Amino acid sequence: MSTPRDDDALSWDGDDDPTLDVRGEQTPPRTRPPVAEEPEPLVPSPASTRSVDAAPAPVASDVPTAPQAPDAADAEPREDDDARPSGAMGNGGLVGIGMVAATFLLFAVGWLVAGLRLLDAGLPVDDVALVALTIGAALAPPVWFVATLALTRRKATWLRFVILIVGLVLLVPWPYLSTGALV
Repeated sequence: MSTPRDDDALSWDGDDDPTLDVRGEQTPPRTRPPVAEEPEPLVPSPASTRSVDAAPAPVASDVPTAPQAPDAADAEPREDDDARPSGAMGNGGLVGIGMVAATFLLFAVGWLVAGLRLLDAGLPVDDVALVALTIGAALAPPVWFVATLALTRRKATWLRFVILIVGLVLLVPWPYLSTGALV
């Protein structure tokens, strides 16, 4: 059994203030703002244009109207669109991105190893040029990966994977594979 002193430890001074009672108040559910209706065309009312002897003016529904531009609310992306932002990627997409990232990392290592092998091959190319080309080739796969992720942030997930796969095909370290990868 609890004593009033124990209950005091679980309350604040002024908890019994009736102005703080929010149990009866309910916040309305959060809804999408209503779409504004299209304004009526600017046609003068029949009563204001009618003279005593004049024929009745056409009713607003008889007058053809010009097509209206879409509302700004219609231009906004909706939740049911096929293109989901990358933040909503599922587990399979994240695993796929990780596998592609690991492949790009292996490609970077392959370009680095191939470039270092070319330095020892005694080619008639300046060593500074070979080092610069090796560094550029080794940085190409990570740069492609990061640029693709940054530039396709708001695009569909399938488009992101297509661009990443194109990068995998373009950035295969052929010198590494052709000089004997397993030797």
